[in-house]
Amino acid sequence: MKLLSFIRLGKSSFGAVVNDGVIDLTGKLDPDVNSIKDLISLDMQDQAEEYIAGKSKDFSLSDISLLPVIPDPQKIMCVGLNYMEHKKETGRPDVDNPTIFTRFADSQVAHLQPMIKPDKSERFDYEAEMAIIIGKGGRFISESESMKHIAGYACYNDGSIRDYQRHTSQYTPGKTFPGTGGFGPFMVTPDEVGDYTKLPIELRLNGNVMQKATLADLIFPIPRLISYISEFTALSAGDVIVTGTPGGVGDKRTPAVYMVPGDVVEVDIGMLGILKNPIIAAPKI
Repeated sequence: MKLLSFIRLGKSSFGAVVNDGVIDLTGKLDPDVNSIKDLISLDMQDQAEEYIAGKSKDFSLSDISLLPVIPDPQKIMCVGLNYMEHKKETGRPDVDNPTIFTRFADSQVAHLQPMIKPDKSERFDYEAEMAIIIGKGGRFISESESMKHIAGYACYNDGSIRDYQRHTSQYTPGKTFPGTGGFGPFMVTPDEVGDYTKLPIELRLNGNVMQKATLADLIFPIPRLISYISEFTALSAGDVIVTGTPGGVGDKRTPAVYMVPGDVVEVDIGMLGILKNPIIAAPKI
């Protein structure tokens, strides 16, 4: 099942993708189920699959404006330096535990929405990543049980403002400018994905391949990430873990390549779809 969040007729909604359209699930299963986060919080995915079985679309994708897959996650936990080629290009040493930083919900934009280059920097970089969406929350989750806590997978572009990222040893200022992270187009449930390590991941900037790897290349695999993060914070339904980017980031190229207004960037993770965003300049304040 593929689930997405959207706005239609001024109302925030969610639904299931079927062929070229959407079946609206807002309030259809339960009056209190009005978002993907509600659905997975109440563990009603099976009911959603039964509801959409045999139904045709309520409307076309062209009739809606997409939102980030989870517009309002309680937590967005991002993982740095989680592909060997990226770690090598940064010159960072091996570590025993994942590098974790955070994003804020207002830093996210949806598929086809513009990512915004801040006027404070000329070093707006791309990062193709796979996001996992937590279904069943918990604390001190074991690696052996961790995959049972996943509601789905999605594409993510962890856009980075490189100079702000390096003002100090803490990443957060370079990762939370409004409108700098793409999240979409939809979430795919684990039963459709199967073995996530077989997924390819590729980023294209204006049609040129800049990053290319597979999810098998993660240094710290998903079970380790979920288990480790749940040691220091309780995970909740709808939380997002962004799992890291492959080598080939623009900042480490010679000469460096940064995103500028007019560019188009795509994150392609096979069956998870293609997340596409144009780049625009920040509005003048």
